[in-house]
Amino acid sequence: MNWPQATHFFRPRLLDSLAGYNRQRLTQDMGAGITVGVVALPLAMAFAIASGLKPEAGLFTAIIAGFLISALGGSRVQIGGPAGAFIVIVYGIVERYGLANLILATAMSGVLLFLMGLFRLGSLIRFIPVSVVIGFTNGIAVLIMLSQIKDLMGLKIQAMPADFFSMLNVLGQNLHTANLAALLVALGSLSLLVGWMRLGRRLENTPYRWVSLVPGSIIALLFATLACLGLSLPVETIGSKFGGIPAVMPSFQWPAFSWDSARFLLMPTLTLALLGAIESLLCARIADGMIGDRHNPNQELMAQGVANFVTPFFGGMPATGTIARTITNIKSGGNSPISGMVHALTLLAVVLLAAPLAGHVPLAALAAILMFVAWNMGEWREFLLLRHYRLPYRATLLAVFFLTVVFDLTVAVEVGLITACLTFIYRISSLSRSEPVSCLEHPGLAGHEAHIQAWRLYGALFFGAVKLVEDIEDKTHTPVLVLDLKNVIYVDSSGADALMNLIDTCRKKEVQLIICGLLHQPLDIAGRSGLLEHLEGRLEPDLPAGLQRAVSLVMRPGQ
Repeated sequence: MNWPQATHFFRPRLLDSLAGYNRQRLTQDMGAGITVGVVALPLAMAFAIASGLKPEAGLFTAIIAGFLISALGGSRVQIGGPAGAFIVIVYGIVERYGLANLILATAMSGVLLFLMGLFRLGSLIRFIPVSVVIGFTNGIAVLIMLSQIKDLMGLKIQAMPADFFSMLNVLGQNLHTANLAALLVALGSLSLLVGWMRLGRRLENTPYRWVSLVPGSIIALLFATLACLGLSLPVETIGSKFGGIPAVMPSFQWPAFSWDSARFLLMPTLTLALLGAIESLLCARIADGMIGDRHNPNQELMAQGVANFVTPFFGGMPATGTIARTITNIKSGGNSPISGMVHALTLLAVVLLAAPLAGHVPLAALAAILMFVAWNMGEWREFLLLRHYRLPYRATLLAVFFLTVVFDLTVAVEVGLITACLTFIYRISSLSRSEPVSCLEHPGLAGHEAHIQAWRLYGALFFGAVKLVEDIEDKTHTPVLVLDLKNVIYVDSSGADALMNLIDTCRKKEVQLIICGLLHQPLDIAGRSGLLEHLEGRLEPDLPAGLQRAVSLVMRPGQ
C-alpha cells in the first residue's frame, strides 16, 4: 500500500486541520483544551468510582484515550474519555468477572471498533432507531442515579450489587446508616451546580459571560472540599477510601487473565463496542451541527478502537466520545484536534502536580455531580411526548427503558433492535401494494377482461411482501397475465423466488405471463438469481407494450 492510499484508508482529521494553522488558532485551542481539562477532572474520577474502579482509572483514561481519540479521530472537536453510559456495564463486568477480565473485554471491544471502522461500517450506526437510543440512555441514567444514592447519603455499604432489584434491596436495608453530613454536602453541591448553570445562562449575553465558561462541577467540588476541611465534617473522601491518587505517569500492566471467565465475555465485549460506537458517533453528529462540519465516522471508529485497545493496559477503562466535554470544547473556542490533545496534557499535569489535593475531595460531592450528569443525560421529555407517537414507537422505547433498568443493557438493545426491525418490516410491507389495471386507464383492454388480467405492483418486493405475488397467483384464472413492475423499487431473493413460483404456476395452468417494466435493482437481482433466464420471451419494456402483446395473444385463432 503506497502512502496516498494509506492516508485515504486511515487519515486522522488532525492532518487536515493543520493546513493553515496559525498562532491565533493555537491560542484558542490551548484555552479550550485547558478549560475542558478542568471540566473533565471531576467527571473522570466520578465515572471511575461509580464503575467500581479507583479514581485514577478515570483520569488515566481521560489522559491516554483523550489524547489518542483527538490525535487519530475523524472529528475536529470531539473530546474522548470515560463516559457515564459505561458505568453500569463496567460495574457489572468488574463484579462478575473481575478487573483483569474488564481489561480484556475493553481491549477486545477496541479491536471490534477498529474493525467496524476498517470495514466502513460507521454509517450503519445511524440506522439504530431513535426509540432504542432514548430508551437505553434514559435507563442508564436511572441506574447511575440509583447507584449514587450510597455515597450521596453516606450509607455504610461495602459494595453495591449490579442489578436493579438487589440495589433496591441493599439500599432499603441500609437506609438507617445514612450520614447527615454527607447528605448535606451532596445537597449543597447539587444546589450549587444547578444555581451556577442557571446563572451562566443568564449572563451569556452580558460582559460577564465568562462565568458560563467556568465549570459548575469544579465550583461545587471546590466549595464542598473546603467546607469538609474547614468544618471537619465526618464524610468519606477519596483519600479515606482509596488512599488518594498516585502522582505518577500511567504505566503498562499485564493482568493475570482468567480464561475460564474470559470465554463468557463475548456479550459484554459486544455491548461495550456497540455502545462506544453509538455514543461517539452521536456526539460527533451533534458537534457537526454546532460547527457546520462533517466528521468521518469510519476514522472516528478506528480511533476509538485504538484508544480502547491501548488504554486498559495502562490502568484505564472504556472510553468514547463525550457530549458535555465536546460541547464545552466548542463553546470555549476549540477548532482542531489540538484542543483535545491539550485537554489530555492538562489532566496529566494535574495528576503529576496536584494529585495529593484530590485526596480531600468528598465522595458525596462526586455523587452529586454524577446525579446532575445523569439527569442531564436523560431525555425525560420524550416520556411526556409518547402519546403523540404510534404504538410501535412507544412499545420499543418503553421496553428498552425497562429492560435496561431491570435486566441488562445487552438484553435491552437486542430486544429493542428486534422490535424495531419487525416494526420496520411490517411498515415497509404495508407500503407495498398491488392494484388491478382497468380498461378505464387502458381502453385497449375493453372487451378482453375475461381473457386478460393485468396487475401493477408498488413498493418493495421482499420477504415481508411476497404475499402480494402469492395472492395474484391464487387469483389467476385468465389465459393471459400481465404484471407491471415499473414501480417496484427493490426485489430481494425471496421476491425473486416468488416470481419464479409464479412462472411455474402459470406454466402449469397454461397461462401466458408477461412481465413489464423490469428495471434497475429488480433487473439486477433477476439476472443474478437466474430469474431472467426464465423470463426470456416474457419481458416487455412497459405496461402499454405488455397490454398490446396480451391483446394480440388473445386475438389469435385458437385462443
